Amino acid sequence: MTMPMGTVSGWDVAGATLLVLWALAMWAAVGVLAYANRGPVRPWVYRGCVVVIGVGVLGQLGHVQEHVAQVGYWLGHPNSPAWMTPWGTGLADGLQLVLPDRTTFGMELLHLTGNFIFLAGLAGVMVITRRARRTRARRWAKMGVWMQGLHGLEHLVLTLSVAFGSRAIGLSTFFGLVDPGPGLTTYRVWWHFAANVAGSVIFGLALYHLWRERREVRATFFVRPLADVTRQAA
Repeated sequence: MTMPMGTVSGWDVAGATLLVLWALAMWAAVGVLAYANRGPVRPWVYRGCVVVIGVGVLGQLGHVQEHVAQVGYWLGHPNSPAWMTPWGTGLADGLQLVLPDRTTFGMELLHLTGNFIFLAGLAGVMVITRRARRTRARRWAKMGVWMQGLHGLEHLVLTLSVAFGSRAIGLSTFFGLVDPGPGLTTYRVWWHFAANVAGSVIFGLALYHLWRERREVRATFFVRPLADVTRQAA
């Protein structure tokens, strides 16, 4: 699934670099917003969370379509090696330059990065609902963070195992005990497809309830708590 190193274009490298910076920027934003939200009410935190959630949605749309495309290809070629879209292949080849002697490292790092962008979007819902703990949006987001956190951990283990020179090791590869072939490819393609579709549905339900409960959530940022008003009056 990885092109020879000599055919990696500047666009591939630029796209891969921007993707990693995108993930890092999102998690830096989540960290700043979560820290700021622990103190007094700050309306800019609300706006920042909306941006993080929106960018997370865009990232997951791109991520999940890759898995849908892989399943679509598998349906027509069940005995062929796993396939990636041209843009996915380009990004993976750009990331492959980090460890060019690990033939699947770029692909593993690509999916790890995509999952962490998705997880950052879910974390944004958790931050924005911190003072609205009884909302359904928070309950669905919490479920999504747990599920996607475990899925992200799976991708982290897969990426690190390849980086250290072994087979990809994880739940989706039978912990490296099964030889590469149609059986392992089938299992892995459908495993990650199911995990991403389920995570996307949970994210969608969190966003649906966040929209329905937006006035309640927004009020926690723009309506001053009675305790603060009383303290200032005293």
